[in-house]
Amino acid sequence: MNDLVTVWIEWLRPSIGLTTVQWSLLLAAASAIGYLLHRFTGLPKVMGYALAGSVAGFAGFGSAAPWPLRGNGLFLLELGIAVVLFEAGGRVPLRWFRHNPMVLVQSVAESALTYAAVALALHWMGLRPAVYGPLAMVAVAASPAVLARVAADAGASGPVTDRAMVLATLSTLYALAIGTAQAELLAREELRLLATIGPAALVLGLSVAVGAALALALRLALRVMSPASENTSILLLALIAAAAGIASHLGGSAPLAALLGGMLLKQFAPRPWSWPRQLGSAASLLTMLMFVLVSVVTARADWHLSALLLVAVLVGARAVAKIGGVVLGKVGSGINWRQAWWVGCALTPMSSIALLVASQYAQVPGAASRQMSGIALPAILVLELLGGVLATVALHRAREASHPWLPRRAGRPPQAAPAPLPADAGDDHGA
Repeated sequence: MNDLVTVWIEWLRPSIGLTTVQWSLLLAAASAIGYLLHRFTGLPKVMGYALAGSVAGFAGFGSAAPWPLRGNGLFLLELGIAVVLFEAGGRVPLRWFRHNPMVLVQSVAESALTYAAVALALHWMGLRPAVYGPLAMVAVAASPAVLARVAADAGASGPVTDRAMVLATLSTLYALAIGTAQAELLAREELRLLATIGPAALVLGLSVAVGAALALALRLALRVMSPASENTSILLLALIAAAAGIASHLGGSAPLAALLGGMLLKQFAPRPWSWPRQLGSAASLLTMLMFVLVSVVTARADWHLSALLLVAVLVGARAVAKIGGVVLGKVGSGINWRQAWWVGCALTPMSSIALLVASQYAQVPGAASRQMSGIALPAILVLELLGGVLATVALHRAREASHPWLPRRAGRPPQAAPAPLPADAGDDHGA
């Protein structure tokens, strides 16, 4: 028997580790849970992904994703965010802002009000500036990834959907640019808000340069390659991954570079994008991995009862500020009071981008970063789950969802989804 075991061990050639097998099975479970949840409850599939990751995280799974994020976990998160933001940036024509500049005013108003409201509320609760400042910046970031998945599952299209996507995308731009610079200043123990302007401009400038190079490379490729080609899909994903690595190495923001690259490519190639289904499958896998990773990391945080009240204060102040900022900034922006209310509700989700910003702050050594993480991670998980539900309700109540929100009977095959709208379908709406 000993000889047999010895021979068997010599023949073992493990090509992958046990961690890879565990994550593969977790993604398979998340995919099934997301599908079943959407089929029988009408909730978006992203809720199933988040639930699967949350259960795994609370069960102790996820040792390969330590906090703060680094290594492969950080790269996969940045890559998933970069793909989502590249697509989101490609759906934001800059001519919207030329014809309707009040959209920018509305975006700045809701983001600034969110930062101020969360900071003041947490300051009133007795937190230090080194804690409530980063938490307020994390709260600024909405989640275009969650909103895009909710809109896709609901078949939503219209002024509320388009405006919510624009505002969510712009809020991520502010959070990534300012948050990356502010985290660096915290490491140098410089807490002045005005000191953030220079480093934030540097992060934004580097990201713009990398994003412009990405957009130019893709524009040149599209001159000789068909958008419907599988090779074009591979080229797109490879260039986004390369841009993410270059932006991070130079000191910029990888997701921000992808976002700006998508916006610039939209100006170079304004026609509707027709990427093949291979890109959709690859992007869906990265998106699923991103949501599962976020849920695993946030669920594995140190949950303390003493921090739950602070989490509730942050969630409440953020929700009031998001809705209030959109409603107050609606004047002259092309939407009515009812639409502004539902847009504000659709901005509730907070997920991967907020986790990335929080991870940057958590890398600063000290008790303040640990306290910040103890509040930010539970808040992100709560708003990832609760925000997905609120965004779904908002799009249905705004009467922009083409799919009815009714559980399907067991054994009844789901109806075929309508063909997706082109990327420019929302250009003429009130966004």
